[in-house]
Amino acid sequence: MRRPFALFFSVILGTTLVPGAYGQDARQRPITVREGGVSEALQSIFIPPLLNAPFTATVHTEWVKTMADGGSVTVTNHRRIARDSRGHIFQERATFSPKDSKTPSVISYIQIVDPDTHVWYDCFLFSQPHTCTLEDYGLSPAATYKPETVTTGPLPNHMGVSTHEDLGVRFVEGVATTGTRDSVKFNAGTFGNDRPLTTSREFWFAESLGFNLVSEVSDPRTGKQTFTVTDIALGEPDPKLFELPDGFAIVDHRASADEPK
Repeated sequence: MRRPFALFFSVILGTTLVPGAYGQDARQRPITVREGGVSEALQSIFIPPLLNAPFTATVHTEWVKTMADGGSVTVTNHRRIARDSRGHIFQERATFSPKDSKTPSVISYIQIVDPDTHVWYDCFLFSQPHTCTLEDYGLSPAATYKPETVTTGPLPNHMGVSTHEDLGVRFVEGVATTGTRDSVKFNAGTFGNDRPLTTSREFWFAESLGFNLVSEVSDPRTGKQTFTVTDIALGEPDPKLFELPDGFAIVDHRASADEPK
């Protein structure tokens, strides 16, 4: 699998002058350039290709980033997800919009995973012409998927200390989940930080579905991200969700496509 399921991308803009592209007097025109900036990717909840655990649901995401002056910026979105009994996965991917604004988030592309044939499609709704990229998919429906956790105790090389807590059982949307809270306190100087820094992650894992129904990730470097799964309907989803959109060209990015014929 070449890249993670990423939910949000920001693009760093720049300007490159191509000789002759703007006519004979292009060299006399002022060219505006911009340096600096950050490109970010938000990792959403992970949906495994679990067999015999079909569902449809909605994922709500809220991302709060604290500003240097103590203020904050909050953006949100929501999107549909589904999986059938054979482990096929459907996910919408949505842009963010400011919280409580009148500007809605927009579904920018959809992802369809077929573990039977080990392929993964990204179908971009705004591309011209419309295209679906085809990638290798290496996860197995036969595997067991568990959330990553930390162990209470000191980190290696005197980097800090981690703490693991079990939070018990909680029902989310009528589904039993098991709660975990993991925190890591990094000592000053671990990665250029001039003072101690603490990150935390709390999640409620549904064993029957194989993924977290609630996940809260807090890190002073990136802010607080909250993912909540709602509108859970157990049972087979609409099979049309797993069909590629009509009229979309397929662009093959699989490793086998690069091999000499």
